[in-house]
Amino acid sequence: QVQLVESGGGLVQAGGSLRLSCAASGFTLEDDAIGWFRQAAGKGREGVTCISGSDGTIWYGDTVKGRFTISRDNAKNAVNLEIDSLKPEDTGVYYCNIRGLRNIRGTLIPFDIWGQGTQVTVSS
Repeated sequence: QVQLVESGGGLVQAGGSLRLSCAASGFTLEDDAIGWFRQAAGKGREGVTCISGSDGTIWYGDTVKGRFTISRDNAKNAVNLEIDSLKPEDTGVYYCNIRGLRNIRGTLIPFDIWGQGTQVTVSS
């Protein structure tokens, strides 16, 4: 079964750190576009960081720049998100998303997979 499973969320005080992980199963990460998104209660989902599938360029949202670090762990077939200097406004459910193409019997098949999310709560 192809899926992504996030972990590492929790309750932390402002100024603290967390390390979120997104483990892929049922497929192997390749040159795929990888992103982390978050959704606060009552708000829409926003992108916080991503790695381009074409050239590996990394983008960070303005509100997280300098505090969030995205990385790939090829050995674990996973994507990590290091979060430092947490703020109460970072509270929300964090989702990872992977999009790419696979050659299945000579046909390029696109895929777009989301994890179930992991809750991050930052207390002031």
